[in-house]
Amino acid sequence: MLEWTGERIIPKLLKPTNGMLLEHIARYYFAFPFIQGRVLDIACGTGYGCHMVAKDRKREVHEVIGVDIDEESLFYANREYNHQKVRYVQGDALDPQLPDRLGLFDTILSFETIEHVPDDQLFMNHLYRMLKPGGTLVLSSPFGRGRGMPTSEPFHYHQFTPEEFEQLFTPFSEVDTYYQRGVIFEKPREGVRYFIGIAVCKK
Repeated sequence: MLEWTGERIIPKLLKPTNGMLLEHIARYYFAFPFIQGRVLDIACGTGYGCHMVAKDRKREVHEVIGVDIDEESLFYANREYNHQKVRYVQGDALDPQLPDRLGLFDTILSFETIEHVPDDQLFMNHLYRMLKPGGTLVLSSPFGRGRGMPTSEPFHYHQFTPEEFEQLFTPFSEVDTYYQRGVIFEKPREGVRYFIGIAVCKK
C-alpha cells in the first residue's frame, strides 16, 4: 500500500487542508489555461494531476500521458485515477530512449521534478525534444543554495537559485516566470522571500 512520504502526494491519504497538497494542486490549476492537445505529465506520481487535466480540460485535451519511474505509484494511478484520455507509462526521465518512445507533445508539465534528477541539462534537453514547435512547457522547482550544493531534502540532488532557475529556459523563444507562495502565483516583489519558481515556456 502506498504511504505518503512528503515527496509523493496521495490526496486521498491527506487532509484537504494539508498545505503541501494545496500547493501541488494549485500548480495544476495555474497550468490549466496553457494546457491543450497532447499532454505529457513527467513524474506524474500517483496520477491525480493527470486526472485533473483530463477532466477540467476535456475540450482542449485529446490525450494525457503520465510518466513515472515508480511502478507502485503507476499501479495506484491506474486504479484510483483512471480516465479514458489518460495513459500511464513507466519510464525514467533521463532515459535516452524516452523522447523517441513517447513522441511529441503540445504541452509538457513538470512539477517538482528537476531537483530529483542528477543531470538537469539532460532532463531539459529531453523535454525540449519532446515539445512540438509552438508547444508549451510549464515547469516548477523549489529554490535553494544552488546547483551542486547540498540541501536539507534527502531526495533532492540540489535546489537552484532563482537565477539558475531562469537559465534553464534559454533555448525557448518565450519564457514567463512566476514565483509561488502557498497557493498564490505572482511576479517577484521586492522584500518578499519565495521558495518555488514556475516558468511557462514556448518553444
